[in-house]
Amino acid sequence: MAKRWRNPFGAKRPASHQWRGVLNEYADRLDVTSKTPIISLGEGGTPLIYSPSLSARTGAKVYVKFEGMNPTGSFKDRGMTMAISKAVEHGAKAVICASTGNTSASAAAYAAYAGITAAVLVPEGKISMGKLSQAVAHDAQILQLQGNFDDCLDIARELADNYPIHLVNSVNNDRIEGQKTAAFEIVDVLGRAPDFHFIPVGNAGNYTAYHRGYREEIARGVTSVLPRMFGFQAEGSAPLVNGAPINNPETIATAIRIGKPASWDLAIAAHADSNGYFGAISDADILAAQKVLAAEVGVFAEPASAISVAGLLERAEAGVIPKDALCVLTVTGHGLKDPQWGLKRADGSEVSPLVVPVNADEIASVLGMSKGH
Repeated sequence: MAKRWRNPFGAKRPASHQWRGVLNEYADRLDVTSKTPIISLGEGGTPLIYSPSLSARTGAKVYVKFEGMNPTGSFKDRGMTMAISKAVEHGAKAVICASTGNTSASAAAYAAYAGITAAVLVPEGKISMGKLSQAVAHDAQILQLQGNFDDCLDIARELADNYPIHLVNSVNNDRIEGQKTAAFEIVDVLGRAPDFHFIPVGNAGNYTAYHRGYREEIARGVTSVLPRMFGFQAEGSAPLVNGAPINNPETIATAIRIGKPASWDLAIAAHADSNGYFGAISDADILAAQKVLAAEVGVFAEPASAISVAGLLERAEAGVIPKDALCVLTVTGHGLKDPQWGLKRADGSEVSPLVVPVNADEIASVLGMSKGH
């Protein structure tokens, strides 16, 4: 007689929980009331993935927070749900942002859901097609400025100050408030905060947000650990590392190609409070880390996101990360945002699929296999 499978939860299947977006999940810890319209695409609840490979490479216990699994493919959605919801609550009919790409995609999507206009200012020729296509698809008004991101943000602020349009860049505190929820999720999963948190730094809003979230979790009494916040910038775009703004930042990591971080002062305060660190990583090391992340962890991230991995490996090599330290890396955006880098080898040459005949034996030979089991 066949053995019957026994449901360990009893006769009834337990009710599943549909993730409801960060404003609903963490309403008790955010500035939302019954008057706040919840503009949500189900953001948050992203995977926290244990990495045996990165743990073996460093001797630490390494987890990857994959924010590329948000609705528009980046962490920006956490802050945008809050920013757009509060904008609509305040009666806004239009929003504006400056962007290197991910913010524009997120603002356009959430504005579309809310039924309001989104205007995005992007640096001419400095946005990936993957991100630009998202903003176009969501019907945003896209303007390419003949300048860099910092010029775009200056103009966006001027427009918001003088015209009836709501600014949704991370200079808006609502964005930081939404983004801090990622720290809540990490503590929820691990039962405590990590010892070290590694994160890409562009405008420095996310660096600020995670620190704020961890501080609030300590205040709630659910963890006693304040992670050391390790933030990384590309060598050609490292104003916080250099201690001064950069007029013409350059890096292949477009999402962090920012010379004057809008959250500069807040990030410096978070750095000091957490005994943190700012480091610069070369473009070559960023691309090498992207390959490691994809090939060994199974996570395809845009180059800017992979700087967290590069930073972890560099700091471990420097002997800064103790054995068995609990480390979390934020991977901020999906690789499909900037897919051309996935088609290049570490030496920069192009990758193309090998053409083979319709013959199983020859294909097995290419794979290094012989017949039999």
